[in-house]
Amino acid sequence: MDDSETRRGEVCWYKRADVGMIAINDAFLLESFIYTMLEKHYGGDKDMHGRLRDLFLDVTQKTEFGQLLDLTSQPQGGPIDLARFTELRYKQIVKYKTAFYTFYLPVAIGMITGGVTEERAYEQAKKVCCIMGEYFQIQDDYLDCYGKPEDIGKVGTDIQDNKCSWLVVQALKEADKNDRKVLEKNYGSWDEGKVRKVKELFNKIGLTGKFRKYEEDSYEEIQRELDEVKELPREVFELLLKKIYKRQK
Repeated sequence: MDDSETRRGEVCWYKRADVGMIAINDAFLLESFIYTMLEKHYGGDKDMHGRLRDLFLDVTQKTEFGQLLDLTSQPQGGPIDLARFTELRYKQIVKYKTAFYTFYLPVAIGMITGGVTEERAYEQAKKVCCIMGEYFQIQDDYLDCYGKPEDIGKVGTDIQDNKCSWLVVQALKEADKNDRKVLEKNYGSWDEGKVRKVKELFNKIGLTGKFRKYEEDSYEEIQRELDEVKELPREVFELLLKKIYKRQK
């Protein structure tokens, strides 16, 4: 969908000569098997089956909202409009595209199958998971630019793809008139020289330092939220946080 070349250290499925656009149908098949498996394993418990089904439908829809926000953050086929790269839009993209399916979904599945019914517990889990999801996606944006392909499993192309990433949103907040001209002239191009100029600007603005500060602030915020978690085992969230804190891939 975004013309990527690699994912998880492998060539994208649709890039295989024996697959091509059949990959779209393969994706639909994989999604449909979710509901086949839910029926097979939980069909005998109508209440649990219904709650799991509704959870998957809801998270799938939210993820599709986030993907749409991401892909339409710039006019399709039109000139680049950096004014559309706002912090509000970025936070919405992250929340819907990443946080729900990456963090809230697996936690909520465990809660449902574990018999948790208190609505407050789900709201609490959702709040913590959304903060983690934002942190995770900002890490991903940072690694797309500064991570090594052999570590992160893909070749970072957010600059070339004209993505509404955390880095460009922060750069636009800090940029003076000359900096903004550099971004307007070079962002969203596959020309290696232009990509290099964007990265040089990111370095000039000090985005690595800003990311490190955000990382620490976000970690502390998550810890404060975990102090408020009463209905659920804190260890569940600490396990997730341990997997992503200061990750390099």
